[in-house]
Amino acid sequence: MKTCCAVLSYSMILADTIRALFMTATGMEVTRTVALLGITSTTLLPLCLLKNLSSLAPFSLVGVAGMFYTAVAMAIRYFQTAAVPAGKFLVDVAKNYQPQFGELGASAALSPNVFILICMLSTAYMAHFNAPKFYNELKNNTIKRYNTVVGTSFGISVLLFALVGSLGFLTFGSASSGLILNNYSTKDILMSLSRVAVAVSIVFSFPLAFVGARDGWLDLLKVPSEKRSNALLNKATFAILSVITLIATQLKELAFIMSFAGATLGNALIYIYPALMFKSAVKKMGEKASKGLRREVPFALFSALLGLVMGSIGTKMALGML
Repeated sequence: MKTCCAVLSYSMILADTIRALFMTATGMEVTRTVALLGITSTTLLPLCLLKNLSSLAPFSLVGVAGMFYTAVAMAIRYFQTAAVPAGKFLVDVAKNYQPQFGELGASAALSPNVFILICMLSTAYMAHFNAPKFYNELKNNTIKRYNTVVGTSFGISVLLFALVGSLGFLTFGSASSGLILNNYSTKDILMSLSRVAVAVSIVFSFPLAFVGARDGWLDLLKVPSEKRSNALLNKATFAILSVITLIATQLKELAFIMSFAGATLGNALIYIYPALMFKSAVKKMGEKASKGLRREVPFALFSALLGLVMGSIGTKMALGML
C-alpha cells in the first residue's frame, strides 16, 4: 500500500506538471485528466513494462540535478518577491495560490495542523523497500560502506527538501500548494524549467516505485516467483497502472495523499512495526537477551504508542482537508 501511495503521488504530480508545461509551450489549456492520460500512455506504461530497469540508472543523476535547479530557481524567485512583492507573474497565478501570510508567527507551530507536516515527513520511507536491493548491488557492500552511502544520500536529501520547503513557505505562506510549483505562473520560464526538471525526475523514478507496488500485490496474492511470467507481469502492470491513473485523475490535493499516507502507513513503518518487532525478537531470545535489550523494550513500546497517537491525530487532520 505504501508503494501504491508513492506511485499515486507521482501520477498526481505529473498531471499538474504536464498540464502546466503544455500551457507554457502552447498557450492552450488542457485538463489534468488529459495531461495524465497522455504521459501515462506514451511514457509511463512503456517504462513500467520494462523487465530490466538498469537502463534508467543514469537518469537518476539527472533527477537529482533537476531538484537542485528547482531549489536555486525558488531561491531566485523568493528574493525577487521580497524585493518586489507585486511580482510581474503574480497576475497569472490563481488567487488561492497567491501569497497569504498571517500574524501568528512561531506560535503557529503549536497548532494541530503541525501534525499534517509531521505525517507528510513520514513519507520519506516511500522507497524503503529498495534498501536490500541497493545493499546487494553496492560494490564492495560492507555495512560501513552502505552506512556511508545511506548517511550521505539522506543528509543531502534532508538539506535539499528543507531548503525547498522553507523557500516555498516563505514565498507563499499559507497559500503554499502541496505541489509548490502550482504556486508559480505558467508564464514564468525559470519555474517552467523547474517543472521540466521535476517531470523528468518523476518519470524515471516512477518505474522503480511501480515495480515495488506490483511485486507487493503479487506477494499479497501469493503468486510464486516461478509463475510470474512476462505475460502475467504485463497484465498486472496494465491493471494496477490503470487503477492508479483513474484515482489520480479524481484526486487533486497532493497534500492529502502525502499526509494521510504518512499518518497511517508511514507512522506504522517508522514507529509501530519496528517497536513490535524488537519486542518480539527480545522475547524470543529469552534468557539470552541482555539487560540492556530488556530495558530498551519499554522505550520501544513508548515509541509505538507515540506513533499511534501522532498517526491518529494526523489522520483526522488529513481527512479534514477533503
